[in-house]
This record gives sequence, structure tokens and C-alpha cells, in this order.
Amino acid sequence: MRKTIYYTDELNEDFAENGIKTKKIPADFVYLHREWYWRAAATLIYRVIAWPIVFLFVKVVYLQRFRNRKVMRKISREGGYLYANHTNALLDVYTPYIVRLRRRNYIVAGPDAFSIPGICWLVQMLGGIPLGSTIAQEHQMRECVQERVRDGNLVTVFPEAHIWPYYTGIRPYRSATFHYPAQDGAAVYTMTHCYRKRRIGRYVKVDTYLDGPFYADMSLPLPQRRQELRDRCYDAMCKRAEAHSDYAYWTYLRKETEKEKTEGEQIR
Repeated sequence: MRKTIYYTDELNEDFAENGIKTKKIPADFVYLHREWYWRAAATLIYRVIAWPIVFLFVKVVYLQRFRNRKVMRKISREGGYLYANHTNALLDVYTPYIVRLRRRNYIVAGPDAFSIPGICWLVQMLGGIPLGSTIAQEHQMRECVQERVRDGNLVTVFPEAHIWPYYTGIRPYRSATFHYPAQDGAAVYTMTHCYRKRRIGRYVKVDTYLDGPFYADMSLPLPQRRQELRDRCYDAMCKRAEAHSDYAYWTYLRKETEKEKTEGEQIR
């Protein structure tokens, strides 16, 4: 169903409408499971069950096509980070599975993904890495992410943080989300979902553009390194969205805040 959404804050508003009651990540949450049976079960679920379902879903429902996928060959056996726009709850979760076939892809996710009763273990087996809510968990999360990259896998990050379904632009995001690749110098790719109108019907189809690899300038101090890396990735995503997203299934319009209205009245 087509909608018009009114927003005031690009950084903090969320329109996912998933109805999930968010819970904190348990204090005893284990980020890295090294048991053979856990790893075997995770591989089975990821490769044999989830992958075929995901592939069919994105191809049938969204007619998804990858563009410029050849850039992934540059790190065929290396790990890295994949930064994507956050515009579709299902597509954002599913697409990382099939970006690179020979290696796994893990996804840094908010607590919502781990708040559905009874399936926290499944989300983790499928590659979910929850954002830590305590200092101890943040430390474990960092170790987990860095180990996944060292093992040659991709870790997907959604720097916009909040879901804006079918949004055709790229929202501003913070350089802090690039801390890990700026620190360890690993490759960074961008993945931009671009929405286009189908020839038949009013629904959308999706072209997903990949760009990179981008590397941090290790000669710069860490804060500048993060900012410079963020700016290059942001520019690449903006160019893709501007050039290839040509159908607004949901329309987003900015409305004035009460503060802006008051200031406007004072000026008049």
C-alpha cells in the first residue's frame, strides 16, 4: 500500500512499524559460540535452509538484480564490511546472504531483531550480531565482529540505523559507525538498494548497486580517518540513489518542528 510519511528528524525517527516490543540483550548473551554442534547447526540452517528461501524471495517478490557485483571479486577470500541503506525490513536482512556466495555474511542488528520470543538463537545462527548495551557487551561485540572479518567473512552495517521503508534517498549518518574499519583497515563496500517501478502493477522492483572497496587512510588520526571514510561511502551511496531510484512507493515529506514554527513566526 502506498503511503505518505511526514517526518521531522532524519537521524532518529523510525518507520519500521514491526510491532516488536524491544527487550535488552541478556547480560549473559554469548557472542561467539565455539561449540562444534552450534557451528554445524548454524551452517546447516544458513546454507541449506535459509539461502534457497532467501534467493527465491528476493527474486520473485522484488525482482532484485545486483549491479556492479564484480567489485566483490577484489576481496574474494578476504573479510570486510558492507554498508547499506536501511529501507526494507525483509530485503535488508535477506540481501546480505547472497552478496557473496562462498563466504558468510553477518549483520549488526539492533535489539529488535533479538526481541522476538523463542527465536533469538535462530537470529544469531543466521548471522545476527546484536549491538551491545553495556560496556562488557560492546567489548564482546567488537571481538565478535573483528573475528568474523579476520575469518574472511563480510559484516553488514546499516549506518542510517532506522528503517524508512522504500525511501529513495540516503539519510545522513554518523562517522562513528565506521570505527571498526577505520581502526583495522579492512575493506569497505557500499550496497545501495534503488527502487524502480514495475512495468506491470504499482509495486516496486529493486536494483542493488555495489561499490568499493574503500579503505581508510591510515595516515590520518582515527577521528579524521573515520570521517573521511564515511564521506567517501556516503557520496557513493548518494550517487547511486540519485541516479537509479526513480519510483517513490512511499513518499516522505518533512514537516516543521514546533521550534522551527516558533522561530519562523518570530522572524515574520
